[in-house]
Amino acid sequence: MKLILRLLLNAIAVVILSYVLPGVGVDSMMTAILVAVVLSILNFLVKPILVIFTLPITILTLGLFLLVINAIIILLAAKLIDGFYVSGFWWAVIFSLLLAILQTILHSILKEDQ
Repeated sequence: MKLILRLLLNAIAVVILSYVLPGVGVDSMMTAILVAVVLSILNFLVKPILVIFTLPITILTLGLFLLVINAIIILLAAKLIDGFYVSGFWWAVIFSLLLAILQTILHSILKEDQ
């Protein structure tokens, strides 16, 4: 139940950011839910592999290269899902930063309710 609620909160965050950022778009709420699921799967499966392969450059940049990895994950999700688009690399970086902030806020509200 908690997983479904977290996915719905992530989908709401994706919809909110698609309205705020002109370089990001989502066609429907169902697409946003699909984006939340695909981003979760990609973060679980692909991101650790990318982090391991890029560990030296991540250490060299004091972790800032993780922003590039997050942007790559978002661009990959945009390629996989019809109805979700990100118009460029920098929009993906901004989207990933704002998504992380918005998810933190929404999930902290969820913890306060419990």
